[in-house]
Amino acid sequence: MKHLIIGNGIAGINAAQAIRHLDAEAEIVMVSDERFPPYSRPMISQVLDGSQPHEKLSLHSEDIYKTLDITPVLGARVTALDVDTRSVRLADDTQIDFDRLLIASGADARKLKAGGMELENIFYMRTEAHVRQQLTAIDGASQGLVLGGGLVGFKAAYGLLKRGLKVTMLITSGYPLSMQVDEVAGRMIMSELLAHGLTVRVGVSVTGFEGNGRVARAVLENGERVSCDLVIIGKGVLPALDFIPRDRIRVDLGIVVDDCLQSSVPGIYAAGDTAEAIDIARQTRWVNAIWPEAAAQGRVAGLNMAGRRVRYPGSLSRNVMRVYDLDVMTVGYANPGKDEGFRQVSTGGENQGYYRSLVFRDDILVGAVLINRIEQGGVLRALIENRIPVRVPANILMSPGFNFSKLLK
Repeated sequence: MKHLIIGNGIAGINAAQAIRHLDAEAEIVMVSDERFPPYSRPMISQVLDGSQPHEKLSLHSEDIYKTLDITPVLGARVTALDVDTRSVRLADDTQIDFDRLLIASGADARKLKAGGMELENIFYMRTEAHVRQQLTAIDGASQGLVLGGGLVGFKAAYGLLKRGLKVTMLITSGYPLSMQVDEVAGRMIMSELLAHGLTVRVGVSVTGFEGNGRVARAVLENGERVSCDLVIIGKGVLPALDFIPRDRIRVDLGIVVDDCLQSSVPGIYAAGDTAEAIDIARQTRWVNAIWPEAAAQGRVAGLNMAGRRVRYPGSLSRNVMRVYDLDVMTVGYANPGKDEGFRQVSTGGENQGYYRSLVFRDDILVGAVLINRIEQGGVLRALIENRIPVRVPANILMSPGFNFSKLLK
């Protein structure tokens, strides 16, 4: 049996380990467009802010390929997949066949359409190579500009601030982390960032950059110019699926998979940022591009590829971060639209120094936002994952001393 794995991130490596655990003789080939050994992608922001050295990124040494008896094909991007011949083609026209395939190619940074993108010191923030380039550019830079107020943009802005740059964040929404938190939480986070020297401008977009070889200014859609000598773009990611024949494999945002992470084509699986599986909170298909889900999906996909049927229970979004003096936790579908039929109860706010928001569909908890006092976040996650009905009156539920673990019994 020949297994081909596209991607050497956490999903791909976990799949390979699962396959090798069950089958010592199977052939495993791993293709990746990165040459660096498997590494912790979430840690690149910590390398940028200086809290971790670059050498700590690696999850495994290069010996992992030998240890798992993997044939690595590194620095090579897959350009085509032929379902009928069960083979892939690489950029150099090399062809690799397979019996079973895992598509764990991750995600690419969402590209910014703007003039002047060829100027130096304009970066995305997705790979270890990106952060290495950023660290080189920081020497001699003084004015950082971050585009995007999501998780990547926030972490980039924090990192540049910690490195001593003056930083401006430009976001199109009304507050940072608008995809993760509601407006009250977003305003609390923005106030904390402003208090520590970050300049935040909302409702603005960039149309181009100017400079003489190196970026010196960003041009806003209203014609205004903002000085900068280092730019990081964090406008989200898209699954890296440009090689997928969409007339043969079912794709929405990601590759649509069943509860064994198999695609619409038998023997072809997806895991990590490429996989669109059931979201436990939303109860619909969703791409949750977060590290722990990629790790779990990789293992489940690998076991199924090796012949052991294992069901994946579904994915769940969650993030925990420290924003200076604020502990922030989000889990599940924490910020649904106003007209989607959800019920929200909340307590606290900026003047109280903490905030808790719970989102329900009927009596099922589907999402939560916590700012400070996050100790019961794990219990809230368990309530969401297990879809346990919550029938406690809101005034009791939101009281400061309420113990949510009672609801698990």
